[in-house]
Parts: sequence; C-alpha cells; structure tokens
Amino acid sequence: MASLKDLRNRIASVKATQKITKAMQMVAAAKLRRAQMAAEAARPFAERMSAVLANVAGGVTSGGPVLLSGNGKSDVQLLVVFTGERGLAGAFNSSIARLARERILSLQAQGKTVKILCVGKKGYDILRRQFASLIVDFIELRSVRTLGYDTADMIGKKIIGMFEAGEFDVATIFFSRFQSVIAQIPTAQQIIPAEIPAQAAGGSTASYEYEPDESQILSTLLPQNISVQVLRALLENQASFYGSQMSAMDSATRNAGEMIKKQTMTYNRTRQAMITKELIEIISGAEAL
Repeated sequence: MASLKDLRNRIASVKATQKITKAMQMVAAAKLRRAQMAAEAARPFAERMSAVLANVAGGVTSGGPVLLSGNGKSDVQLLVVFTGERGLAGAFNSSIARLARERILSLQAQGKTVKILCVGKKGYDILRRQFASLIVDFIELRSVRTLGYDTADMIGKKIIGMFEAGEFDVATIFFSRFQSVIAQIPTAQQIIPAEIPAQAAGGSTASYEYEPDESQILSTLLPQNISVQVLRALLENQASFYGSQMSAMDSATRNAGEMIKKQTMTYNRTRQAMITKELIEIISGAEAL
C-alpha cells in the first residue's frame, strides 16, 4: 500500500496536470472563435469559385486546360494530407491520417502508384510509420503565425509544379471539415483534375459569352482555385484542431478532478487507518501496564 507521502505526491502531480489542461482548454476556446469565423468566411468564397468554374467550364467545347480535364491518366495519385503541427487534440490528427491510410490501401489494391505530400508534422509522424517510402515531401507550418492566402498559394504552386513536372496524374487533399466543437468530419477532395459541379445548386441556367474565351479564363482561374481550396482546407483544419483540443482538454480536466477525488479519499482513509492503529497500540500498551 502506498504511503501518505506517495499519495500526497500523486495528488499534487494530478492537480498540476489539471491546471495545465484547464489552461490549454481556455486558450483553445479563445482561439477557436477566430478560427471558426475564418473557416466559415472561407466557405462561401470557395463554393462561389467552384460555381464560377462550373459556369465557365460549361462553355468549353474542347477538353480545356489540363488542370480541368487532366492528362487522361490516373496511374499516379498524389495525396496531400493536412494535419496539425501539435498533438493533445483528441482524434483530430489520427482521423485524417486514418482516412488517408484507407485511401492509400484502396489505391494500392487497384494497382495505382501513390505519393504522399504531408502538410503538418503530426500527419507526417503518423504516416511515415507505415508509408515512409511513399512520402515525397513534408511541409511544416509551425513557424507560420497566421494562416492566409500566401501560405495556401505557396502550397498550391508546389502542387501545380509537381503536376507540370509529370510527377502525378491525380491530386486529392485530405483535411478535417469543422462542423461543431464536438464534430469534425475528415474529408477528401480531388483538386487535380478539378471536380467541377455540373450546375451550382439554385444557379442560373443563362448562357454567357466570355471575352477572352473560356479556355484562357480557366487557365487563370484553375491555379487560383487550387490555392483557394488549399486555403479552405487549412482554415477548416485550424478550426477543427482547436475544437478538438478544447473538447479533449475539457475531458482531461474533468478526469483529473475525478482522479483527485479518488486519491484524496484514499489518502484520508489511509491516514485514518494509521491514526486508528496508533491509538490501538497506545491503548494496548496502557492496559499492559
């Protein structure tokens, strides 16, 4: 049985941990609001970009730019996996990596060649245990204080550069879409060739004439669309990370409180037992005299 000193040390250690988890919960809650607002603000822009591309692409008579129509092959698949730079966020990182792992195994079963581009240290750490030979590059964003279009454009240009160099045929991004503090949905979205909806929901069926022609407009819009979709993935991930971390730290704080109660009860019982034992020894000694 643990001594009173050991029990006191355990209680003090759990209380210190509880203070840390409580502080992390409050920090995540403060950052979540801004991250959620940024993610929700990016959604209409990304969706409108897709609607504009759908409208312009509808007027293309030939195959169109290669970013839209693809190169006609799907043998080499690039998976761009967006995760966090830090842990202590529940299943946030592992759920994205699990979705990517399932897609990798499915593609390999079909005889496809898979390449992985990791954006975020945690996803890289998880995937390299099983797919180290498939990881072609790793982008770390720990030094980026504020996620913005510049960061997304840098990643988007890297993906486009790899495509133009013939390193892959199809590119898919993996991220976690923020739904609520307790619900983040791992999502896969193909960006090369672009998945353009046939007609935006509730959109107009009017016909437009463009100057310059549709192909020239698409050649400018499609690279920007990739950066926009990457920006949306980054912002959705950031909001999902803070939401998941807030929930995880709240659970950890409550669990620490329960543990403190149990350890305190054990300490009091042990202390009471020792006092009772000492009293019995004193009384027995007095009766022996």
